[in-house]
Amino acid sequence: MTPPFPPFPPFPPGFGGHGPGGRGRRGPGGRQRRGDVRAALLTLLKDRPMHGYEMIQEIAQRTGGFWKPSPGSVYPTLQLLADEGLVRAADGDGGKRLFELTEDGTAAVEQFGDTAPWDHVTAGVDPAEVSLRGAMGQFSAAVIGVSQAANARQKAKAIEIINEARRQLYAVLGEED
Repeated sequence: MTPPFPPFPPFPPGFGGHGPGGRGRRGPGGRQRRGDVRAALLTLLKDRPMHGYEMIQEIAQRTGGFWKPSPGSVYPTLQLLADEGLVRAADGDGGKRLFELTEDGTAAVEQFGDTAPWDHVTAGVDPAEVSLRGAMGQFSAAVIGVSQAANARQKAKAIEIINEARRQLYAVLGEED
């Protein structure tokens, strides 16, 4: 019996950091590109108070998905910032802790200058790759929406559309520049 789809090909060099000389989500040696979590959190809180998870999402959005700090790095950093008197936490809606800058925290952010901490994470990243990742995320959200809300006929139609999109994407790779 033949499988319904061919196996996934390897990622082309440079796509998402895979392969030699790859740039993108992963940096040299295959490690994920990272930024300064401390500076990023303080900079975000300059705009408005936020929950920890909200800060993670905001950093991911501002870097086009190239940097999404883990809760294991964000929450301990927020606790450290609170211990240093740079942020304070208050209970927000749903029991979530809402973080905001203190006066000392505001002064610390002003010392960072005009460059946002996440800018170095995205420096040198191909804008087309950022757009491709954004489009992929929106496509994935649409597929999830269909899988959750569509009836059987709509799901069958969605499968046809997805399969055709996959074929067209492979055809793009075969085109001459």
